Amino acid sequence: MARKIGVPFNSIFSWLIKKRIHQIELFKQYPIDVQFDVFEQLITTAKDTEFGKQHKFKSIHSYKEFKNNIPLQSYEDIKPYVNRLKQGEQNLLWPTEIKWFAKSSGTSGDKSKFIPVSKEALTASHYQGGKDLLALYYSNHPKTKLFNGKHLILGGSAQINYINNKSYFGDLSAIIVKNLPWWCELRRTPKKEITLMEEWEEKLEKMAESTVKEDVHILAGIPSWTLVLLKKILEKNNTDNILDIWPNLELYMHGGVSFEPYEEQFKAIIQKRDMNYVQTYNASEGCFGIQDRVIADDMLLMLDYGIFYEFIPMDQFEKNSPTVINIEDVELDVNYALVISTNAGLWRYVIGDTIIFTSLTPYRIKVSGRTKNYINAFGEEMIIDNAEKAIRTACEKANAQVKEYTACPIYMDNSTAGGHQWLIEFEDEPENLDYFAKSLDTALKSINSDYEAKRSNSLTLRPPVIQKVEKGTFYEWLKSKGKSGGQNKIPRLSNDRKIVDEILELIK
Repeated sequence: MARKIGVPFNSIFSWLIKKRIHQIELFKQYPIDVQFDVFEQLITTAKDTEFGKQHKFKSIHSYKEFKNNIPLQSYEDIKPYVNRLKQGEQNLLWPTEIKWFAKSSGTSGDKSKFIPVSKEALTASHYQGGKDLLALYYSNHPKTKLFNGKHLILGGSAQINYINNKSYFGDLSAIIVKNLPWWCELRRTPKKEITLMEEWEEKLEKMAESTVKEDVHILAGIPSWTLVLLKKILEKNNTDNILDIWPNLELYMHGGVSFEPYEEQFKAIIQKRDMNYVQTYNASEGCFGIQDRVIADDMLLMLDYGIFYEFIPMDQFEKNSPTVINIEDVELDVNYALVISTNAGLWRYVIGDTIIFTSLTPYRIKVSGRTKNYINAFGEEMIIDNAEKAIRTACEKANAQVKEYTACPIYMDNSTAGGHQWLIEFEDEPENLDYFAKSLDTALKSINSDYEAKRSNSLTLRPPVIQKVEKGTFYEWLKSKGKSGGQNKIPRLSNDRKIVDEILELIK
């Protein structure tokens, strides 16, 4: 039965992607034109909203006027509008109805954010991103038959929380699943009632039980939580190779965090040499990037999703009036804070992510970290990209695998230099933890010149302090914060000790 449904899907999809690939090639060829078409459309569409009137959208005819009329926005700035939208008011930030709110717990704070999701954002950004990922994959693998089988998407907590009789909020994955088009529902597993379950551990059990007899071709989800599900399935079926369960598994789509710390664990579980791993950059606020090449660690910046991009060089970020540029003026290898204006009414919104451009023809990016997810207590300016590369090098040298980690400063005192404390949950422990620590330190010096300078003679920074924690520690910490589920992530770096001290208190 699956093949009877799958064959038409593959034929139809193969026909449809040719048009879309042509459109992608056009925005790769004319990126500035496409971005400013988006800019003009956003301003024109929202000119009669409350926000549009307050900031004189009708008088905006250039990017300079746009920057002059609209200040940079944080979540705290838009929160009053969001609160009113949640109560049913409309035409505040965006003219079409806003009835969906993507609940984001963030990575370092306890309070939730509620990101407005319009119909346009859902269809032109989030769903288009999913379709484009598959279109690009089909273009790179023309003989694939992905739609002959099922796709398993592991989302986060999927409780739909009704605010009034017209609107609700939940994880972005819940909003997406609840509104999936019929053709996508045919190919998805497990059943919607399992996917939308609120209790995470019960959901994992039911997913593991209900999907083992399905012909799964595609997996999607944040790596750490996907591994939890896969290991549960392996344990229940007394095997160490997921291909014994799903022999036609072909593609794993991942995003949300760096894949590097998890890659070896996936290869150990999915014992297939030609398994394909594709990354996407999808957030509650929109879909921004998709890996468009078979072997790559960067992503194509998607320019026609109803999102206008701006960028703040991170050396300007803390200034009162930072330099803000559009895509026309970006440079390679500069760490930028990402700023977006979207078809859901986010205006010059500082999303909190940082990116680096790896290519300008076309525009390709890597996610380098968070504006607040870094360590710069001593001028070392260490970002997540530095940490991920150093962890990978240390694992290779010490024959180890890291499952989860977080790091923070150790503050100076009168007699001791400062440092970094790393809490690490190993999948495979190194035989010599001191050698692992030295390898990590050496790798960081080679990657980050500021770190290397501060480590000189250990005057400012002493060697990193590595503390091994038991398996399951990070999961228990997430659980204690009410953050169990596939869209919640371990904060990798913090510029204060709050998270590390909470975990240490938990394991006393």
